[in-house]
Amino acid sequence: MTKAIRIHANGGPEVMVWEDVPTPEPGPGEALIKHEAIGLNFIDVYFRSGLYKAPNLPLVIGQEGAGTVLAVGANVTNVAVGDRVAYAGPLGGYATERAIPADRLVKLPANIDFKTGAAMMLQGMTAQYLLRRTHAVKSGDTIVVHAAAGGVGLIMCQWAKHLGVTVIGVVSNEEKAALARANGAAHTVIGHATLVSEVKRITGGAMVPVVYDSVGKDTFLASIDCLAPLGLMASYGSASGPVPPVDLGLLAAKGSLFLTRPTLVTYTAKRSDLESVAADLFDVVGSGAVKIRVNQTFALKDAGAAHTALETRKTTGSTVLLP
Repeated sequence: MTKAIRIHANGGPEVMVWEDVPTPEPGPGEALIKHEAIGLNFIDVYFRSGLYKAPNLPLVIGQEGAGTVLAVGANVTNVAVGDRVAYAGPLGGYATERAIPADRLVKLPANIDFKTGAAMMLQGMTAQYLLRRTHAVKSGDTIVVHAAAGGVGLIMCQWAKHLGVTVIGVVSNEEKAALARANGAAHTVIGHATLVSEVKRITGGAMVPVVYDSVGKDTFLASIDCLAPLGLMASYGSASGPVPPVDLGLLAAKGSLFLTRPTLVTYTAKRSDLESVAADLFDVVGSGAVKIRVNQTFALKDAGAAHTALETRKTTGSTVLLP
């Protein structure tokens, strides 16, 4: 047997139960891994609450982790027993051991520890595709990053600065503003009530080519109003709730704007893309250009408390669960 956090019904943090489950056997194309650390992400909350529909119940949530390969099934060639690996993607992370499609695993470089590996995969690869593909930022750009003191936000602030980009970071309080500035944000705005006027002031009225918004419903319209003509709104999360239906005429009226709702799943669906995104992430972390801030750790059995901290905005940077 192994231990896992399972949900038997959707709801609040209290629906997560720490219980024994059978140790999985790796099937063809799968690897069995022993987790050393598991990443905590807002998407876990969405699956727990029911905002994102679970494939079936009971369910082991969690989509990010790092550990050691214990066994492999037939036709697995990219990893072997004993390899240090990390992943972001398939559900099933809140467990001491799990079987996972081996083609979703990447080998963790020797200079990156398990905690960092578990904390960086989903958030770091999200930052990579947003900055390098959804809108390929270039030196001299000014951009808006919401939740700039969160896990993805702190990585984006550092990475964007490394690329010569000026970041306007949006945060919820002064403590988080200081953290965002310490990690590369050139400017910070507390709350979104004054966001548009602050962006106008900072850019001399030019506004920005891209806004990266993980907050959703509460900030959507303010984000749209920060964009220059032909600008791109990248809405990649729903921390305040899903964005309501959008009148496409709004995009025309505001300057022939672009709107996308990207996901890491799509950007890493091909094995070659996964390897490329991960390699870019490992490079900037390994060089020290981007530091992964693991600011909270919880025992896996206390995942409910971790969710409460995340949902009440008590966390900064990344959080990991330790089996």
